[in-house]
Amino acid sequence: MNNRLIALIVICLGALTGAHSLAQDKPTPEEILESWLASAHADSTTESFRHWDTEGEIPGTCAVCHSTTGIVDYLATPPVTAGVIPHSVAIGTTVECAACHNDNAAALESVLFPNGQMVSIANSSAICTVCHQGRNSMDQVDASVAGIGDDEVSPAIPFVNIHYAAAASTQLGATVRGGYQYEGRSYAGPFGHVAGFETCVSCHGAHDTEVKLESCTTCHAGAADFRAIRTTPPDVLGDGNTSAGIATVIDQLHSQLEVAIRTYATEVGGGNIAYSKTAFPYFFNDLNGNGSADPEEAVFPNAYKSWTPRLLRAAYNYQFVAKDGGAFAHNPHYVIQLMIDSIEDLASVAAIDKPAYMRP
Repeated sequence: MNNRLIALIVICLGALTGAHSLAQDKPTPEEILESWLASAHADSTTESFRHWDTEGEIPGTCAVCHSTTGIVDYLATPPVTAGVIPHSVAIGTTVECAACHNDNAAALESVLFPNGQMVSIANSSAICTVCHQGRNSMDQVDASVAGIGDDEVSPAIPFVNIHYAAAASTQLGATVRGGYQYEGRSYAGPFGHVAGFETCVSCHGAHDTEVKLESCTTCHAGAADFRAIRTTPPDVLGDGNTSAGIATVIDQLHSQLEVAIRTYATEVGGGNIAYSKTAFPYFFNDLNGNGSADPEEAVFPNAYKSWTPRLLRAAYNYQFVAKDGGAFAHNPHYVIQLMIDSIEDLASVAAIDKPAYMRP
């Protein structure tokens, strides 16, 4: 980042915080700048901001969350499609001060989600929610498999990707249908914390985005790790253990869902499948049948294209959980329900070991 931009940011922060009259326990503009520079929002070297270097501009389908110009333009008029503006913007910005500190962001009281629903969020979380909601919902999954039999392999079915860090869709649960919700089952709505922890910045640093453990231990006394926290009493996995952190339960269910996806694909679907955490589009043909997406397999030409509607729904939920690393805190009950229902649906037609799960 050049010195001129840093100077402008410091001046901007000074105006926003009233630097000359700050109380002693408030951060200075320089401290705020230092925090922001340590965040992913400021890291101009990452793929999130460099992906379009060759093109020289960011398309309107991506610009809202990958540039300051895009989010400012998006907030200036009522949105038509969630997270999309009708024009490209220049490369060269990150998520800078003006992205969140502008009049339209301050006045934002409702946010459009991928399922077409406008949700009232009349607090400081609204601006965070614009980008941390993902790009798809169960509505897009249903649209992509319309008219195709549940277990019919079709090359016309694309993988539907939630995108990344969709914490708002996790937190709001059934309200915005971020995960694939199976017909006839009920799903948890918004997950709330205690008074004083109702917004994103109640837990996350406003500028560095980090979560400090001490913000949790007032209530969760003795917790040495976020992932050790559990307030869910049911024996979700049916193994007699109700003391392990809820993150551990989610991890185990996630692993079991991956096995179920592989089993179904081999027995009922279009052939062996393997998942990669990092390579787009994440699901690939498992050519050697070892259950892993090896480096030579995790390449775009080897993308898995033998989807059935049933397999896509489960894979979508697997990715929904995989791409929200804080799902255990954002809405553990919702993601547990999604995974249990995905496993049970696959097990209805494939030889999958299904423990005695308990839905919270």
